[in-house]
Amino acid sequence: MAKQVKITLIKSTIGQKPAKVATVRSLGLKKLNSSVVQEENDAIKGMIATVSHLVKVEEVK
Repeated sequence: MAKQVKITLIKSTIGQKPAKVATVRSLGLKKLNSSVVQEENDAIKGMIATVSHLVKVEEVK
């Protein structure tokens, strides 16, 4: 079973470039302080790295 991570949007996407906004939306985050649990794979890691200044990541046990 793959690891899972909880991703929380902690900063607004207002004023960000459209590519960053699209990355946040593709992670499944819509509103500030919304959270989503995703499987940790290379694609998700890359998206998290791209918007690391906007999100908080925690491991789910």
